[in-house]
This record gives sequence, structure tokens and C-alpha cells, in this order.
Amino acid sequence: MLVPVLALVVWTLIVWGWMYATRIPAMKKAGIDPQSAIHPGSLTSLPAGARVVADNYNHLHEQPTLFYALAVYSHLVGAADGFNIALAWGYVGLRVLHSLAQIVLRRVVVRFSMFALSSLVLAAIALRNVWALLAV
Repeated sequence: MLVPVLALVVWTLIVWGWMYATRIPAMKKAGIDPQSAIHPGSLTSLPAGARVVADNYNHLHEQPTLFYALAVYSHLVGAADGFNIALAWGYVGLRVLHSLAQIVLRRVVVRFSMFALSSLVLAAIALRNVWALLAV
């Protein structure tokens, strides 16, 4: 159950590197002083290609925090059975697809579909943990 957690952490770090690989050159090209980025939303003049990577990096720090908590909980209470592990890998895969839909495809409907599916997978893990708790 913890290996999918590591995989999502690694993916988040890849997106972090991708963000800086696109944002810093875009800021230099636009002549933006890094200090001007002190206020949220101050980099709206950057091209979409640089902004979507940063947006996705932020998204990888929102809902996935629930995944991390559920994965650790599942591991600690012994609910990390094969099905929950498969769900965890499904969640990670859907989050990677969500990132690619946001950064590469830039298709909101596709991105939303990946988000909705990953949310359902997350709910399934949570429900299976509640079920295991109540079955004791």
C-alpha cells in the first residue's frame, strides 16, 4: 500500500521539476522579476504552457493528501489487502493521467473525467476502510 504512495510522491517531484523547467524560462523571456511573484496570481502574464504545470503541481498537493492519509491508515490497520492496493495504484494512475490531461492535452473535460474517476477510487478506498473497521 505504501509503494503507490511513493509513486505519487515521485510523480509530484517530476511535475515540480517540469514546473521550474517551464516557468523560469518563461519568466526570463517575459522579463518578469522573480520578486514580482510574491503575490498569488501575479504570473498570469506567463504563457498557458508555464501556468498549467504550476496549476497541476498545486493540484497534486490538494486531494492527494487524502490518498496519503488513507494509504497510511490502510497500512497501519491491516486493511492493505490486494484490492485496496489495486485501488491505490488505480488512483495513482488516474492522477498521472489527470496531470497529463491538464499539462499536455489541456482538455478540461478529459481532466475533469480523470479527477472524477480518481475521486471515486479514493471514496472506494475510504469506504473499504470504514467497512473493515465496522466488521471487527
